[in-house]
Amino acid sequence: MLAIAAREPRTLAIGLDANAAAMAEASRRAAGPARKGGLANAAFILAAAEAPPSELCGAGARVTVLFPWGSLLRGCVGGDAPVAAGVAGLVAPGGALELLLAPSVRDGLDGLPLEPNELAAAVQGAFEGFDLGMELARPALDAEVRASGSTWARRLGSQRPADRRVMLMRLVRPLGGATAVGGSGNGRVAR
Repeated sequence: MLAIAAREPRTLAIGLDANAAAMAEASRRAAGPARKGGLANAAFILAAAEAPPSELCGAGARVTVLFPWGSLLRGCVGGDAPVAAGVAGLVAPGGALELLLAPSVRDGLDGLPLEPNELAAAVQGAFEGFDLGMELARPALDAEVRASGSTWARRLGSQRPADRRVMLMRLVRPLGGATAVGGSGNGRVAR
């Protein structure tokens, strides 16, 4: 998130995580003075993906999910509908949901799709009920993985294990599209 805020100073980059500790260091760095790398365009919100703040619903021109695991990964591949609804609900009409996924058997999720085509189909299925259509699904380039600025991306590096293919996916909502209301998991749609 900090990489996006630094690369795009005219963009408000908001990090959302259910774990405050996961955002503590990035929040501290962003709050520092600009001369020491502080980023006035970075904000952090403590919230679960399945229950984002209503003020953010339908506000994201680009919603980015980087290397999810646990319930967020399950939601992105169709195994947790309330999480998928919450994430989809953040995307504005005309906006995009961008995912960098690197699932592995080691993630311990039963039925997790690992092959690129199966993974793309699972992601498409997870979000198609929320007016998001697949625009792009392909292996991510090493430069794209590095550009994410994710600490997990740094751990993966260019020597990632064979069972950790990184996939880049982009789903888009039509300009006149509906925005799913997150938090309920019932598929309600607000116009």
